[in-house]
Amino acid sequence: MPPAFSEGLNEAQRNAVEQLEGPVLMLAGAGTGKTKALTTRLAHLLYSGRAAPGQLLAVTFTNKAAREMKERVAELLGRPSVEGWWLGTFHALAARILRREAEAVGLKSNFTILDSDDQLRLLKQVMQAENIDEKAWPPRALMSIIERWKDRALTPDRVSSEDSSEFAGGRAPTLYALYQRRLKELNACDFGDLLMHCVSLFQNNEEVLRRYQEQFRYLLVDEYQDTNIAQYLWLRLLAQKHRNICCVGDDDQSIYGWRGAEVGNILRFEQDFPGAHIVRLERNYRSTPNILGAASGLISHNAGRLGKTLWTDGDQGEPVRVRGLWDGEAEARFVGDEIEALQTKGHALSEIAILVRTGAQTREFEERFVTLGLPYRVVGGPRFYERMEIRDALAYLRLLVSMDNDLAFERICNKPKRGLGEAALKTLHEVARAGGLSLFDAARRLTETDELRPQARRALKSFIGLFDKWRDDMLQMPHPELAETVLEESGYTDMWRQDKSIEAPGRLENLKELIDALAEFETLAGFLEHVSLVMDNLEDTSQDQVSVMTLHAAKGLEFETVFLPGWEEGLFPNQRALDEQALKGLEEERRLAYVGLTRAKVRAIVSFAANRRLYGSWAAAIPSRFIDELPEEHKVQESDQGLYGASAQAWGGGRFGGFDDWGETRVSPGMMRARERASDKVIDVQAQSVEKLSPNTAGYAPKARVFHRKFGYGTVDMVDGDRLTIRFDHGGEKKVMASFVVPADEAD
Repeated sequence: MPPAFSEGLNEAQRNAVEQLEGPVLMLAGAGTGKTKALTTRLAHLLYSGRAAPGQLLAVTFTNKAAREMKERVAELLGRPSVEGWWLGTFHALAARILRREAEAVGLKSNFTILDSDDQLRLLKQVMQAENIDEKAWPPRALMSIIERWKDRALTPDRVSSEDSSEFAGGRAPTLYALYQRRLKELNACDFGDLLMHCVSLFQNNEEVLRRYQEQFRYLLVDEYQDTNIAQYLWLRLLAQKHRNICCVGDDDQSIYGWRGAEVGNILRFEQDFPGAHIVRLERNYRSTPNILGAASGLISHNAGRLGKTLWTDGDQGEPVRVRGLWDGEAEARFVGDEIEALQTKGHALSEIAILVRTGAQTREFEERFVTLGLPYRVVGGPRFYERMEIRDALAYLRLLVSMDNDLAFERICNKPKRGLGEAALKTLHEVARAGGLSLFDAARRLTETDELRPQARRALKSFIGLFDKWRDDMLQMPHPELAETVLEESGYTDMWRQDKSIEAPGRLENLKELIDALAEFETLAGFLEHVSLVMDNLEDTSQDQVSVMTLHAAKGLEFETVFLPGWEEGLFPNQRALDEQALKGLEEERRLAYVGLTRAKVRAIVSFAANRRLYGSWAAAIPSRFIDELPEEHKVQESDQGLYGASAQAWGGGRFGGFDDWGETRVSPGMMRARERASDKVIDVQAQSVEKLSPNTAGYAPKARVFHRKFGYGTVDMVDGDRLTIRFDHGGEKKVMASFVVPADEAD
């Protein structure tokens, strides 16, 4: 290896570069310089003449990573560029092979690759031909099922009864087969087909497989821990001839199981390739020893891992700070204050990140930053109030407050679908213009005439009837409950419940967060005005900004300071992950926590709240088990006496965990039982409910008997300012404004 290639490489990196023959697994921990080792290995292969460019196959997960790799290798070789080698994403390389071998899989070389919109449109056509009700069985749900099958390289004839689903009464495999037939008739394929067709081609045509095995003498794969089964099979088939495959990855950073990634691919590398050379890159060039110690101690609780310990030179740095706050609002206030304090010391905002488990958590931080005038950006997605489902929900509420809001009417009159097509909307606009009416008033008139087809007229009548009912509800129903009623009775919430796409659960969480946000305002109109002001705070990309993103979006990034809020059982680890995948889900959640910690270069601050507002009511939260798993020598736990009061009694009173003397963790028996139940996928925190310490302006106390003219008699469970949570004798638990009830003994 030329001396220039060796410059800056540590011993482990040099080992990975020089071990050219046979299978190699480069276990590269976070911040250990794996890109440098990988690109130097590629340059060494080309420089030494071990392989011509056309004999190299290098796979990345993004086009950006492929471009950067190409530029770095060319720079090492002292050339303007390197041409002729096979470098790109799995899909790009598979498409290149498929163009050459199209006829062998029943396609022509000029086949079309469908995007997700075209894919969905074709699935709808297949379902319509089979008389499948789209409302009962959403096409997007079928698309998700088929994508998962293709991730596993399962062609329609290989989908077993165990792999099947309940979609459309078990007809999903039949619909899949019809969809594949239509694709071939159209000379098209979707993204999943690119890998699946290649795998089938290699498995069924030995001559074609032998040709590509001969061609590719060396294979290099980045981010191997994120491969799915189809990608794994494709690589394994290609590598069988020369066995010169080098896979780079980190089993501790496998966090994409929800989209098909199989951590088992990297864990069984030595079984797949006997005699494999394992190189561990453990010297970290990013974080302080305290941050690395905390992250390593946390991830050591995972059983399914190959094992490595990150280390670094230099000062220990700050220990990981763990902060307990009273609620989500206090947590956002704390983070905002900390950022302002760092900013006054010259800390760049661009070097600060807030990493949340779910997208819904961003709202409280966004609200706080707008109040402070603190520039921020949401990475990997729109801001909270700019998200599609939030804009839809707001349109319902805006139309309810003002029937003249034509923009809101247009947005939601057919969401969810009610049979109001373009022709009906055109007629609506014509009537509105001719009479100088709002679209809502025009719609009311059209329900009494024959301009529209009967189906559209019935849909409009039902739509208007709902709004008439909701306007009556406004007079007696608290606005958070009203909003929840609107979203339920309109069918909007149910539309997302029926949607089986990856995004649907997150959209439902965002809608629930919207209801919680409403509860913080006295009136619906006041909330809508606040949202308008927030959305007017447009992002200025030229500013120095704080980054707000999910933990999944943070992989591969690094910041001087990282805030990790919401470390509570049910939120992180996420309860849905535990429910659906049990121990496997828990270990992936722990890997996600590890990824979050290792994004920090200088300081990491973990926080959790004692209470969270869930669906308009307060519930006690339990600190995440991950906090206990952080080694004591690498963390410091802080109090917030201004929020909790002067003593620790406000933090637990024996009911749930807290800090004795605001120092060492104390876990009560009740909390331990709750954690044990959490491991069994059940968390019961009702017994730990606490009242939010806000001024009681309602004039009622818990256990008071009251009367509500709609819900009847009930007993007050919880008081939150002027809001009451009441368990009604015949209506169950409701959240109402105190002004809508009277003492039971004063009821007429």
